[in-house]
Amino acid sequence: MKPDYRNKKIEAHIRNLIAEALKKIKQPEFDEIKDFTIISRVEISKDKRYADVFVSYIGNDEMRKKAVELMKNFKGYFRTYVAKNTRLYVAPELRFIEDKGIEASVKINKLLDEISKEKK
Repeated sequence: MKPDYRNKKIEAHIRNLIAEALKKIKQPEFDEIKDFTIISRVEISKDKRYADVFVSYIGNDEMRKKAVELMKNFKGYFRTYVAKNTRLYVAPELRFIEDKGIEASVKINKLLDEISKEKK
């Protein structure tokens, strides 16, 4: 396998594992955010020591920041879950990053809709 292809498979697997761990977590802090939190993508470093996890939230900015902070506080839980379910020599350190991509695409679609209505 090419390294790029292998890295993409590892990124997809880690993304799925973190989403699964988010659904299984039993902490009361996560009850209000776990249904609306989306793991949009994962980027793993070349040496597979670090994984940047991009987190998005369907809702307002305040709740998205809260979701990212909660995930940062519980990153040990997520790293342990990933380590137990992957066959990597070292489990990557997870760095949770706020992803605004989904909201940006929604804003662009609204603007395009407004422009198309104005032309009619």
